[in-house]
Amino acid sequence: MFISESYRKIMRDGIWDNNIVFSQYLALCPLLAVTVTASNGLGMGLATLAVLISTNFIISATRHLIPSEVRIPIFVLLIAAVVTVVDMLMDAWLHELHKVLGLFIPLIVTNCAILGRAESFASRQPVAPALWDGLMMGLGFTMALVVLGAAREITSAGTLFANASLLLGDGFKFIELTLIPDYKGFLLMALPPGGFIMLGFIIAGKRLLDRKQVTSKAQTTLLPEAIPEEIQ
Repeated sequence: MFISESYRKIMRDGIWDNNIVFSQYLALCPLLAVTVTASNGLGMGLATLAVLISTNFIISATRHLIPSEVRIPIFVLLIAAVVTVVDMLMDAWLHELHKVLGLFIPLIVTNCAILGRAESFASRQPVAPALWDGLMMGLGFTMALVVLGAAREITSAGTLFANASLLLGDGFKFIELTLIPDYKGFLLMALPPGGFIMLGFIIAGKRLLDRKQVTSKAQTTLLPEAIPEEIQ
């Protein structure tokens, strides 16, 4: 699919370069609260994705109608309304998962990443790039929750995507895996301190990858004629 350079940059920012969790270090409270399993992370990530796309669309479409002096309270009101709708839809269609995540869904209103995207991007851009930004930021956030949830679930219980059928239906029972049979469990990784520890490892790994990419790019752009004669 052909997309312009500006849309590719939005995609890179949302998924990797400016990832909400791994680069901006935002939304850590819901991140640590729900990522006991990969399935919980996926459910929370998809709910947040729906809110990000909806709020970016609404705020971008109405940005010329919102007085700048009261824009923040209006943004919060719109975000709260969208979160309420998502919460009610989740309760109606994904009731079992809602019983697990229901306590945390209303807290999406206080997710500073959503208000941040509304203020810094959606309120200044047309609808199409605002929608794309909401989609990419939401996917990046979902990816972060699933990766952290999977790492914590494997180390704490030896399973992966436990109870995924509650989110995706009985047809997805095949992705509920037991990776380490007869595993005794490691309780620390299921608790918030374990979440902090695993998050630290993942962020360190991302920084190493970024540093390696920068070094590799610098080496490929250093042409032989640009090398000083004394070090050739």
